[in-house]
Amino acid sequence: MLLGLVLVIRSHHVVPRGGVTVLAQVTAGAFGTGWPFYVSNLSVALVLGFAANTSFGGLPVLLSLLAKDHRMPHAFYLRSERPVYRIGIVALALAAGLLLVAVNAKTNDLIPLFTIGVFMGFTLSQIGLVRHWSKERPPHWRLRAGLNGTGAVITAIAVLVFVFTKFLAGAWVVVVAIPALMLLFHQTEVYYREVARELKLGKTPPRPRRRESVVIVPASTVNLLTQKAVSAALSLGQTVVAVAVAGDEEEADRVKREWDEWACGVPVEVLLDPQRSLVRSVLRYVKSVEGEDATIVVLIPEILPRKRRHEILHNQRARVLSAVLKARTSVIIATLPFHLHD
Repeated sequence: MLLGLVLVIRSHHVVPRGGVTVLAQVTAGAFGTGWPFYVSNLSVALVLGFAANTSFGGLPVLLSLLAKDHRMPHAFYLRSERPVYRIGIVALALAAGLLLVAVNAKTNDLIPLFTIGVFMGFTLSQIGLVRHWSKERPPHWRLRAGLNGTGAVITAIAVLVFVFTKFLAGAWVVVVAIPALMLLFHQTEVYYREVARELKLGKTPPRPRRRESVVIVPASTVNLLTQKAVSAALSLGQTVVAVAVAGDEEEADRVKREWDEWACGVPVEVLLDPQRSLVRSVLRYVKSVEGEDATIVVLIPEILPRKRRHEILHNQRARVLSAVLKARTSVIIATLPFHLHD
């Protein structure tokens, strides 16, 4: 088909013309401008639509296989509730959208990228078939290998012609992107290899051992949220300590007095901080006890309003504290949601 189109275009001296594709000129010359002309060109448009859809059907699967071989992030290997690789589809859609924005939606600028990608795929697949026939050697395998080898040479020549003639028109993107992707695959694989080495995957780890658990509950005032957090903490570990922050000695005495009046059976540590920074104070306290031979659990109570728009009315110290502890310590972080109702 490729050789036939080339010969027809060459023999009839068909050249690009504004607003009319070369293929449309060939079909007009062959069929005229009647209904066969429209059927042919609509068929071409339909085939190109299917070709675009195959990217969304095939690339997410390819990304999942690369992720399975540790050459892409493992998130691409996960399926959603429906049996599709949603992350791969979203990544492809975003990349396609960015590409359209980059070329200002000019299809002529995308043709070199499309052509090089398609003919490169043809070349690689036909080289693979040549290797397949050479290895399996079924009846008439030389004829099959010769046919695929010829096709591979022709499409490879087409790739080289497009790369050199359309390099400044956009083909340089493919020349840069392919080595960049290969580097990405290699670096991703190296990262996962290092993670596997550090986790000692494939080796039998030591037996687990029981350790005493210390549950730390950040608290401000004595209220229902504090009561639920302390109750949950008592169910989680043997030792429970509440941590409060005060700006001065007078405020610290008031917090201790409220805690003593409550008489919940859990001690409270009042940390002095002139700026009343809960995050900084709790982080400092956790680091001071983290070295002890015990499992440290920080139970963070969090208020969840009924409507999402009301979240802006509450401080986000629980989320900030959780993020800081996760980044700077190795303690267990638990969140206790407190749902507000009407």
